[in-house]
Amino acid sequence: MTSRLSVYEQLGGEAGVRKLVDQFYHIMDTLPEASTIRSLHPPDLQSSRDKLFKFLSGWLGGPPLFMNEFGHPRLRARHLNFPIGAAERDQWMLCMSKALAEMPIDKALHTALVSSLRQTADHMRNK
Repeated sequence: MTSRLSVYEQLGGEAGVRKLVDQFYHIMDTLPEASTIRSLHPPDLQSSRDKLFKFLSGWLGGPPLFMNEFGHPRLRARHLNFPIGAAERDQWMLCMSKALAEMPIDKALHTALVSSLRQTADHMRNK
């Protein structure tokens, strides 16, 4: 039955995606190994949290909150103002992998999400 649920639902819906995003930014804000990626964000992370939550909501099969508010994500274009290389990609993935590891999801879903997110993060590189 869980295979019929969207990833959004498997993560716990709105509350689960919020938890993932909050944990991601907590890790990014406190992990010394993520200092470069953290420096690309504003001091107050609320707007970043909100946008990532809205994007992930739709990307994971839930409500298309980001699209409804901002239009097509155009992720790479929206990130061109930020220097993103292999180090930044890897720091972002480190934070997201750690956040996902704290979610109560099965191993297969965890592996699939890490793989998809790694591809997306790699696509963001512009240096």
